[in-house]
Amino acid sequence: MTQTGVMAAGNAPPDTALGIRRTVALVMLFLVGTINFLDRQLLSVLVEPIRAEMQFTDTQFGLLTGLAFALFYAAMGVPVAMIADRWNRVKLVGIACLIWSGFTAACGMVSTFWQLALMRFGVGTGEAGGTAPSLSVLADYYPPAQRPFVSGLFTLNGPFGVFLGTAFGAWAAAHIGWRQAFFAVGLVGVVLAPLLIWLVREPARGQMDARTAANASPTFAACFADFVRRPSLRMVLIGSGLAAFVSYGMLNWIPAFLMRTQKMPLEAMATWYASAAGITFGIGILGGGWLVSLVARRSPRAYGTIPALATLVLVPTLAAALLVEDWRLSLALMLVPMAACTVYVAPALALVQNLTPPGSRATSVALLLLMFNIVGLGLGPLFVGMVSDALKAAHGDGSLRWALLTIVPFAAAAGFAQYAMTRHLERDFAE
Repeated sequence: MTQTGVMAAGNAPPDTALGIRRTVALVMLFLVGTINFLDRQLLSVLVEPIRAEMQFTDTQFGLLTGLAFALFYAAMGVPVAMIADRWNRVKLVGIACLIWSGFTAACGMVSTFWQLALMRFGVGTGEAGGTAPSLSVLADYYPPAQRPFVSGLFTLNGPFGVFLGTAFGAWAAAHIGWRQAFFAVGLVGVVLAPLLIWLVREPARGQMDARTAANASPTFAACFADFVRRPSLRMVLIGSGLAAFVSYGMLNWIPAFLMRTQKMPLEAMATWYASAAGITFGIGILGGGWLVSLVARRSPRAYGTIPALATLVLVPTLAAALLVEDWRLSLALMLVPMAACTVYVAPALALVQNLTPPGSRATSVALLLLMFNIVGLGLGPLFVGMVSDALKAAHGDGSLRWALLTIVPFAAAAGFAQYAMTRHLERDFAE
């Protein structure tokens, strides 16, 4: 089926009831996703007060904010997504929210590194049931032509969660303490989960697509075979994994870099960095989804060219932001790479949804998230932390500057992979 044929399949004007249902679904799933990212960002912002109390190294914090979370997220992601392709996805997301919120609250009761690592394992296990099933629900509420933009709207929960997590975490560290911050965030998720299940209706699978075996749920092997068979899906795994390595390395360590290396005050972190991160990450995610939705109507190559161009901008601007000395100038220069580093997210998620059958979308998205989380979240922050520790003897508090600079070559490699994908897109869509 051609891309045009797929796009036309679900573009009939929706009735009023469907319009209300899908708006409610988008809003509620966005809110639950925001709590998901708020939980992740909170630990990155509270790294300095927790480190002062428990005497952790940068490598240990790289494990906590990255690999410890990502391993369990990844291990549970595909099995949970396969359940989502066969069961009520809305209930699954609600149950997952209860699990990760409970473990987030428990982070406030720990006293050792390994206790905190165990709680992060629990958070990662719960959050594995969030993104992939949510995107599968939205794909059955919105037609293919709108999915890049809707994926961008949904994944704005990341920047919004980063903004709230940074602002609240910095405020909490100064006023109520880091333990109470975890308790408060966990409680919000526990309240929100039952509201999601009550307000959002499970949509019929494939209702926005052309006639297809919408209820068929292929095995994991069949989903994996799709990625092996289609060059576009293979390349989006490689490009997204490398891009996530860079974006998570930046996201998890920029707050510590600004506070420790650039001597940014905690109050300024809450006021300036929180706003800057939320706005720029949001511009990158929503802008990437919007641009691809617009340009892909003429050529599906947009799924690769737009993320590649964003990466081209990221490389020199990130280096410049890291090499200046004043935190104000560094933050100002950081605005461009913080926006550029998230442009790939919505196009990658939408590409996988548009190239896979309705009955396997959650599992297929989970395979993409596996790369996001193992290569990106799992290894990016850990790599930066290990390099920082290795350079600490020579550079002291400046070690984080040079550690963050080492991810620039990975950004260049991501851009190359994203651009290389473009030569396969027209053929894969035409199938």
